[in-house]
Amino acid sequence: MAFLPSTARAVLRCAALGSMAALALASCSAAPSVEDADVPAWKAKVLPAATGIALEDSGKLLKREPLVKAAEVPAGDYTLTVACDGGGKAFFAVSSGGREITEAGAACNGSYETARVALPAGGTVKVTTNSVDVPLLYAYQLVPAR
Repeated sequence: MAFLPSTARAVLRCAALGSMAALALASCSAAPSVEDADVPAWKAKVLPAATGIALEDSGKLLKREPLVKAAEVPAGDYTLTVACDGGGKAFFAVSSGGREITEAGAACNGSYETARVALPAGGTVKVTTNSVDVPLLYAYQLVPAR
């Protein structure tokens, strides 16, 4: 560039900087909003296929209020698989007979975590989902351990 007049060098520098800025902006595409997400499609991608599901739920956690789902579940050993997406972390507490059995946490990065759940007696099992990092997507399934 030493052979170009100073005005031409300045124009080339501005053009190069403008191109770099345009590339940087193009690579920063906005992530899809949690509110607009297709929860069933996301759940199908993030949770493993399972049979014999005893209790499951998925959805959008838009407020910092816990969500509770319950079902009658027989005694036995189970695997709780949990996932969330949207940033932060979600927590899933499993309780039965008024006492907490276990709690699992998932980093909201679209991957899943598992926890073992031993139910000494059958009965109503509740899974409470909560997070302070709303909004986010969540999903879980409680399946018999194999």
